Amino acid sequence: MTKISGRSAVPSTGRLGLLEKTAAGDLATLGWNNDESIGVLWALSRSPDADLALRTLVRLKDVAGDDWAELDGLIATDTGFRGRLFAVIGASDALADHLIGHPDTWRLLLPAELPDRVEIERRMLAAVDAEPVADEVANGNPVYRAALSGPKAVVALRLAYRNLVLQLAAHDVAPTVEDEPVMWFPEVGARLADLADAALTAALAVAIREVCGDGELNVRLAVIAMGKCGARELNYVSDVDVIFVAEPADGVSARIAGELMRVGTLAFFEVDAALRPEGKAGALTRTLESHVAYYKRWAKTWEFQALLKARAMTGDMELGADYIAAVNPMVWQAAERDDFVPEVQAMRRRVESLVPEDLRERNLKLGSGSLRDVEFAVQLLQMVHGRVDESLRVQATVDALGALTAGGYVGRDDGANLIASYQFLRLLEHRLQLQRMSRTHLLPPFDDDEAWRWLARAAHIRREGELDATSVLREQIKRQSLRVRRLHEKLFYRPLLDAATRFNTAELTLSDSSAERRLAALGYAQPERAMKHIRALASAPLRRGQIQLLILPQLLETISRTPDPDAGLLNYRRLCDVMEDADWFLRLLRDDGVVAERLMKVLGTSEYIANLLMRAPEVIHLYSDGPDGPKLCDIRPQDVAKGLIASTVRQRDLKRAVAAARSHRRAELVRVASADVLGLMDVPAVCAALSSVWAAVLNAALTVVINASEAERGEKAPARIAVIGMGRLGGGELGYGSDADVLFVCQPVPGVAEDVALRWAQTVAENVRSMLGSPSDDPPLEVDTGLRPEGRNGPIVRTLASYAAYYDQWAQPWEVQALLRAHQVAGDDNLGIDFLHMCDRIRYPAGGVSREAVKEIRRIKARVDSERLPRGADPATHTKLGRGGLADIEWTVQLMQLRYAHRYASLHNTSTLESLDAIGAAELLAENDVALLKDAWITATKARNALVLVRGKPVDQLPGPGAQLRQIAYAAGWPEDEASEFLEHYLRVTRRAKAVVLKVFGA
Repeated sequence: MTKISGRSAVPSTGRLGLLEKTAAGDLATLGWNNDESIGVLWALSRSPDADLALRTLVRLKDVAGDDWAELDGLIATDTGFRGRLFAVIGASDALADHLIGHPDTWRLLLPAELPDRVEIERRMLAAVDAEPVADEVANGNPVYRAALSGPKAVVALRLAYRNLVLQLAAHDVAPTVEDEPVMWFPEVGARLADLADAALTAALAVAIREVCGDGELNVRLAVIAMGKCGARELNYVSDVDVIFVAEPADGVSARIAGELMRVGTLAFFEVDAALRPEGKAGALTRTLESHVAYYKRWAKTWEFQALLKARAMTGDMELGADYIAAVNPMVWQAAERDDFVPEVQAMRRRVESLVPEDLRERNLKLGSGSLRDVEFAVQLLQMVHGRVDESLRVQATVDALGALTAGGYVGRDDGANLIASYQFLRLLEHRLQLQRMSRTHLLPPFDDDEAWRWLARAAHIRREGELDATSVLREQIKRQSLRVRRLHEKLFYRPLLDAATRFNTAELTLSDSSAERRLAALGYAQPERAMKHIRALASAPLRRGQIQLLILPQLLETISRTPDPDAGLLNYRRLCDVMEDADWFLRLLRDDGVVAERLMKVLGTSEYIANLLMRAPEVIHLYSDGPDGPKLCDIRPQDVAKGLIASTVRQRDLKRAVAAARSHRRAELVRVASADVLGLMDVPAVCAALSSVWAAVLNAALTVVINASEAERGEKAPARIAVIGMGRLGGGELGYGSDADVLFVCQPVPGVAEDVALRWAQTVAENVRSMLGSPSDDPPLEVDTGLRPEGRNGPIVRTLASYAAYYDQWAQPWEVQALLRAHQVAGDDNLGIDFLHMCDRIRYPAGGVSREAVKEIRRIKARVDSERLPRGADPATHTKLGRGGLADIEWTVQLMQLRYAHRYASLHNTSTLESLDAIGAAELLAENDVALLKDAWITATKARNALVLVRGKPVDQLPGPGAQLRQIAYAAGWPEDEASEFLEHYLRVTRRAKAVVLKVFGA
C-alpha cells in the first residue's frame, strides 16, 4: 500500500482506482491526506466508482464555497450522510453533475428518512405554486392549477423531480459504502411510482393553467397509469404509460391531456399514451362509456393483459376509480376468448423478435432468461386462474408471484427462486439506468472489464473465495438467467405433473379444474383429455416414470408451441406405449434436448409422420445433430435406394421382400418428412428424395418378382423389362401423396417368341403392382399405368417396337405431351435408354410439333380448366388444378418444350424447375416471368405436401381461415399466427403466375 502520513492503514490511492500522483493531489486538495481521514478514505474506496466520487468531491469543494467546512465536517462524523453521498456520486455521473450544478442539494442527503408520498406531492406542487381547484376540493377530489406555466414551469418541475430522485437513489445505493438499511426492489419501485404520480399531478396542474388559464375547469380528466408505473414497480428511467378518461371527451380535455404529456416529457420522463384504444391512431381522450364499448367489442388479448396493471393515478380520481371498476371484470374474462392462445403465443414471439441476435445475451429486459419472461408468464397465469381466484388480482410482479405461490399455482421453492431472480435482474437494471440516468436494459459488453467492475460494486456484489466481485457477478447473471430461462417449466408444467401425480402436495394445491384451465390457456382444446395423458405418462412404473417426470415439463412446453397440442400429446403417449420396452428412447429424450424438441414439434404438426413413426421409431436417432449438422440431412437418397434394393432382393419369400421394401420406404418417408417439417430440407430436395425411394421400391419389387419367376420356371427370364417413370415420377418431383405413373416395356431375349415374352412380362408387371398395392398401414404404393397407349383399354406391357409403332401412327398430342416427362426409373437400364431414344423422335421432332398439335394442347388445357376441378373446390386455392397451381405451371412448361425443344437441347429435361431454368437461359420467357412460375410451383408443391403431412392423406384443396389452415401454414414453415399471411402469399404468388400462364397460352 502507498503510505499517507506514514500510516499503512490508509487505503492506497491504487485502491481508489486512480493514478497515485493524481489521487494524492486530490486528497491533499480536500485535506484528507492525514491520519484523521482514514475512515473517510476507506468509505470512499467502497464507492461504486471511487474515481468519479473523488473527482466530484473536488468539484463540489470548488462550488460549495463557505459551505465546504460544514460539508467536510459532516463527511467525517456522519457515516449515514457520508454513505449516501459517496454512493450516489460514485454510482451516477448524471446525479453527480446535478449535485455540482446545484451545490445546495447536498443538504437533501442529510435526513435519514425519505420523504413520504404526501411530502413528495407537496414538493412537486410547490415547485409550480399549484393550488387546488376550489370545486374539486369541495368534492374531496383535489385537482390543482399551477401559477407557473411555459418554460419556467418545466425548469422548476425538472429541478424538483431530479432532487427527489437524488434523495431516493442515495438511500438506495448507500449500503454499498456504509452499513445503511437495504432498500429492496419493491420499495424502490413503489417510491419511484409515487414520485411519478406526484410529478404528473404537478404536470396536470401546469396543463390546466396552460389550457384554461384562470377560467373555469369544465371537464373531468382522469389519468390512468399502466405498465410498471401502474403496478408501482417503476424503473429509475422509464416511459410512463398512461390512458386518459374524460367527461366530456372534447377538445379541451384533449388539449389538457396533450399538454400534460408535453410538460411531463420535457421535465421528467417520456409520457406515452400508445396503450389507449386504437393506439396512436385513436383519440387521446375518451369518455368512460366509449372506453367500455371499445373493450367489449374491439380489444385484443394483449390490451386486456395491459389492463392487469391499470391504476387510477391522478386527476379526477373518482372518474379513474369508475374506469377501473368498469374494465376490471373484462380483464378476468379475456382468457375465455377463442383467440386467447394464438394471440398470447404471437405476442411471445413478437417480444422475442424485438431483440437483435447479437444483443440477446446482454438484454436484461427482452433477452433469453429476461425480466419480460417472468412478467409475461406471471401475467398469463394470473389471467388463467384469476378468473376464479380473486387473490391473484394484484398488480406488481413480485406480489403476483407471492399470490400464485400462496394459492398453490406455483411451488414454494419455484416461487421463491423466481422472486429472487426477478429482483436481482431488476436491481442490475436500476444500477445501469442510474449511471447516466438513461433508459437502458443492456449489460456492458462482455469484454469491458472496467464497466463490469463498476456494475458489480454498484450492485453491492462482493468477492467470494477465489472469485473477485466481477466474476461473482458474471456467474450470478448466468445462474439467474438460466433459472428464468426455465420459466415455463417452473410456472406451467411442473405444477401440472404435481397435480397429476399428487406429489409434493404440501407445496402445491393445484386442483384438477385449475390444471385444466392452465392447459386450456396453453392451447389444449381438450384439457381434460390432456390431463389424462399427462397422468398416464407421469405415473409410468419404475425408471420410465422417473424419467418422464424429469423430461415432461420441457416436452409439454414444446408441444404447446405446435398448432395441435392435443394431437401432439396423444401422439407422444402412443409413441411411448410403442416404445415401452425400448430403454434408449426416454434416455435419448432426456440427454439430447435437440432430439426432444424436434420430435415434439413433429408430433404436434404432422399426423402423417406420427403414424409412420409408430412403425419406424428407429428414425428418432436421426433427430440429433452430427459433426456436419442434422443427421436427418446427412443421408444421401442414392445410398438409401441401394440399401433398400439390396435388403429386399435378399429375401426369398415374396411377403418378406414386400415387408423389407416397405420398411425401408417407411423409414425414408419419416426421415424426409421430418426434415421437411423441421425446415431442414427444401422443396426440390424433398421431391428428389421421394422420387428416389419410389424408384428404388419399383426396382426392388421388379427384381424380386423376376427372381421368383425364374426360380419357379427353372430358367432365365424370357424377356428384359424396363419401367419408365411418367408424370412427377419421371420428373423426379413426387410429393407425399403422389402415385407412381409408369409404363412397362419389354424386349424378348433372342430365341423367345414375342407372344411368350409378352405373357410373361404381363404377369410380372401385374405381380409387381399387386405386391406393392396390397393393403398396409403405410401410405399406399399405387402403381398407375393409365398413361399407356390406348389408356385403360391397352395392354399393360408392350415391346419397344410396339410402342414405336403406336406413337408413330396413333399418338395424340396429349400422349406426346405426356412423353415429355418419360424417364427410366427401374429394370433393364439399356432397354430403358432405348425407349427414351425412341421417345425423343416423338417428343422432340425435327422442326418441332405441328401447329395443330399446339392448338390441340391449348384446347385440352382450356377443357381441363373448365371441367377437371372437383365439384365445390375453390379454384383460387386448389393446389393442383387451381389458378396458378401445379397443373398450370407444368402445362406451361410443357407447351414451351413442345414448341422449342427442337431448337434448344437444354429443354430435353423432365424436371419442371430445371426446364424453367432452361427456358430462362434461352430467353424464351422474361426473367421475371420465369421467376414467377418457379415461385408458384414451389409454393403450390410446399402447400400440397403440407396438406398431406397434416391430414395424413392426399389432399389438394387448401382450407379457409381457421385452425386447420394454421396447422398447414405451420407445416409449410410459417409461424402459426401468420396463417392468413401464408394464404395471402399463396394467392398472390399463384395469381401472378396465372398471368404468365395466360400470356403463354394466348401467344
